[in-house]
Amino acid sequence: MITRPIITCSLWLVLLFTAWPENSFADDDSQQKIVVEDPQFGEVLFYFYQEDYFPAIVRLLAAKKQQQFVNHSAEAELLLGGLYLSYGHHLRAAEIFEALLADNVNPEVRDRTWFFLAKIWQQRGYLDKSEKALANIKGELPSSMQAERQMLKAQLYIENGELDAAIALLSAWKGKTEWSSYARFNLGVAMVRDGQVNAAAQILDDLGRLDPFNEELSALRDKANLALGYAYLQEGQPLAAKPPLQRVRLDGPFSNKALLGVGWADAEVDDYNRALVPWMELRDRNLLDSAVQESMLAIPYAMAKLDSISQAADYYLNAIEAFYEETGRLDKTIGLIESGVLFDEFLADGERGSTGWYWRLENLPERPESRYLYHLLATHEFQEGLKNYRDLRYLSENLDEWQGKIGVYRNMLDTRELAYEVRLPRINESLGAADIDAMVQRKLEFDAHLNSVEQSGDALALASRQEFELWGEIVSLEQKPAMQANIPEADEVRDKVRLLKGVLQWNLEKEFRSRLWKIRRNLRQTGEALVETQRSRRQVDESMRDEPLLFEAFNQRVSGLSPKIDSIKARVDHSLGKQLGFLQSIAVRELRAQKQRLDAYTVQARFALAAIYDLSATVGDATQ
Repeated sequence: MITRPIITCSLWLVLLFTAWPENSFADDDSQQKIVVEDPQFGEVLFYFYQEDYFPAIVRLLAAKKQQQFVNHSAEAELLLGGLYLSYGHHLRAAEIFEALLADNVNPEVRDRTWFFLAKIWQQRGYLDKSEKALANIKGELPSSMQAERQMLKAQLYIENGELDAAIALLSAWKGKTEWSSYARFNLGVAMVRDGQVNAAAQILDDLGRLDPFNEELSALRDKANLALGYAYLQEGQPLAAKPPLQRVRLDGPFSNKALLGVGWADAEVDDYNRALVPWMELRDRNLLDSAVQESMLAIPYAMAKLDSISQAADYYLNAIEAFYEETGRLDKTIGLIESGVLFDEFLADGERGSTGWYWRLENLPERPESRYLYHLLATHEFQEGLKNYRDLRYLSENLDEWQGKIGVYRNMLDTRELAYEVRLPRINESLGAADIDAMVQRKLEFDAHLNSVEQSGDALALASRQEFELWGEIVSLEQKPAMQANIPEADEVRDKVRLLKGVLQWNLEKEFRSRLWKIRRNLRQTGEALVETQRSRRQVDESMRDEPLLFEAFNQRVSGLSPKIDSIKARVDHSLGKQLGFLQSIAVRELRAQKQRLDAYTVQARFALAAIYDLSATVGDATQ
């Protein structure tokens, strides 16, 4: 059985978001800009799209506790479930998803969520939960997901041993996408397991002859040829087994098993000379591979069949020596693993911020013992365990960093409290100098005076300083004794003064309403400013009253952080130790299995060598 590679956490979470109807995340058919209405949710997304999942979780939980997600509560919950999932908390993530699905959500979101839950349950080994999640999908998924859904269902059938159901489902597969190739391969595997080798042969043979256009399909072709070749060998058809085995690439991941199989196909028809060709090629390859180890026994076996007794004995001796040396190196590697040194070196050069599901260890430390663990990198169990171990180490280091910041927070708080105490006298002095009540009273007096001016129509009351001074000069001229003289010159001056006064009075009365409106507007703005000033004054008074209480509350919180971090750190370190033990058990178990296989091959080689010596002794006695 074969599966497609899992998609990363960031990708499938985005796919989940795409179907949410209340937001404007991009859907399958179009790309739209993301509209974020809650700033806190935007901050969470910033870290999420940077693949800094831990800071995203911290900010999401903090904003959620403070009820800051007004417009994105459902999306935030969905994102939180995915982030928990990225750290392996599949049970907590499932609780969140199932709680969301219990509400009236969009059917597309509901079906996609059940689909991804089914994938996660299957990858974690909870096959019954995966089946239930698939059964909860009511509608049609997008085409790519629909194909994967059917493949997942078939895989569950095969893993549960329901081969008839898997064969029926895969036989009805439609379409000619890459998924159809995987469907046909799994169909062939199910048929072989069900004993239908001849029926499976045509399917696997077709896959073994396909023209791949990428590495993924090339590997699938090799695996199909390998599966078909060994199926023929198990059925006692060595001649039929050889052609598909020879189609496997010599530089591919399945080449060693294919070469071993080709050799046995020739050996089954007693063509040991031909059998030696692929086996001799295998002999120079990595001894860690079980196919290479078996070839080291197959070569002297073939030579013995060809009556090359001396050469067979030499090759058996070489095999025993190689197995013995390899067993010693395995013992040394097991000791290093049990000491924990190798696992620390695994993570020494990695990026500290890369955590979660999408992270994978690609390279092992450059040391001789590392070669025994390369094949572990391909196992899901080891990679998942290593991710958890790395995440726990990240959490431990993060807690150490937080503990170190407690002193910084304390200094910041002390500095702020000192600054408050220094500024408080100046603030009190400034507040005492600002008589806001007197300002309000003056404003009210201005309002009353302006109302009186408006009622009396006293245009002179709104005159400018220059106009008022000019009016005073005119009145002063009118009151001079010379202006009262009954002479022609006085009459002329009096006429000019009256004209000047009339023009001035006409201008004042003409602009009276305009000036009145402007003054009322300024008074209204003054009133608003006074109201805002009074509000600010109340806020200042409240801050002066509450600030000491806030300092006390912050002091208590900062003081309480250190023991809380210590408690969490102890729990993380305990989990870190358990996870390290789990990883060590996986690696040691695998290495001991390799050692047991080498021991078994060594025993076989010794027995075969003893038989050759007995045969040589018998032949020698007969000759004498």
